[in-house]
Amino acid sequence: MQRLAVVIPVFNEERLLPVLVARLDAEAPPSGPDGPLERVVVLVDDGSDDASPRLVRELGERADVIGLVRSENGGKGRALADGFAAALGAGADVIIVQDADLEYDPRDHAACCLPIVRGDADAVIGSRYAGWPRRVPAYWHTTANRVITLLSNMTSDLKLSDVECGIKAFSAETLRRLRITERGFGVEIELVAQLGRLRVEDDADPRLGRRLRVVEVPVRYDPRGYDEGKKIGWRDGVYALWACVRHNLLGGGSSAAGFGAGAVAGSGSGCRSGSGSGLGGPDGGGRGAAPVPDGGGATSDARAGTTP
Repeated sequence: MQRLAVVIPVFNEERLLPVLVARLDAEAPPSGPDGPLERVVVLVDDGSDDASPRLVRELGERADVIGLVRSENGGKGRALADGFAAALGAGADVIIVQDADLEYDPRDHAACCLPIVRGDADAVIGSRYAGWPRRVPAYWHTTANRVITLLSNMTSDLKLSDVECGIKAFSAETLRRLRITERGFGVEIELVAQLGRLRVEDDADPRLGRRLRVVEVPVRYDPRGYDEGKKIGWRDGVYALWACVRHNLLGGGSSAAGFGAGAVAGSGSGCRSGSGSGLGGPDGGGRGAAPVPDGGGATSDARAGTTP
């Protein structure tokens, strides 16, 4: 049976996290050729100062939840790095990212995972601008995202409609080759840049190999405003433009190790599990996962759990 890991970075979401977990529980896991995928949820609290760490620890006692609590706020990039390492350590075959703020809907997980499960894609990027009726988002957020997406497309040679979408899914084989050096929201650009750059062995072109198969899938989107807890700001948009140049043209972060390498060890800021003695893995046996190393990237905003 294939295993799906849902990686959820959390920052000050004490009100919405229980609602999200209830929605996940109400949604059946996606199915593959051999039946439903075995689903494990990886919660990564990123140094919250509300009740989120307590909730993550409590949820981490469940057999199907891995709960990680970072001792300090490191940003969405660090939270995802820890979550990805835990997901791979738990034996996940497919990994999908879900923000904790309810802007994205777990009902879209099946459509996002299906191309990977069928073997038709190496990675899937969600798009908020295709397919589903949605509440009208703020004009400047939408405009900024389109500009960022255009620059990302020009520099990565991937034609996406929504590079900053918070729902992204990867096969385990693909994720092991990726690396994260960005601390904050620049991680969205960094991951896509690597998807555009990586090659896999291909008999048709043994010298260069083939590009990764990246599929775009429409997803539901319910935007929230700053009065509802939205964390991203205009500085993050400016930084994203720099991240497009840094990771696509200047080889930013090229010295970092991928998740499949033995270098995934020794986080400087530290992670603690919900149980205090290891990760509460899907088998209930406190499955351990190696923390990832600190990256060299920096961002204007080091907070996890939302998208522009």
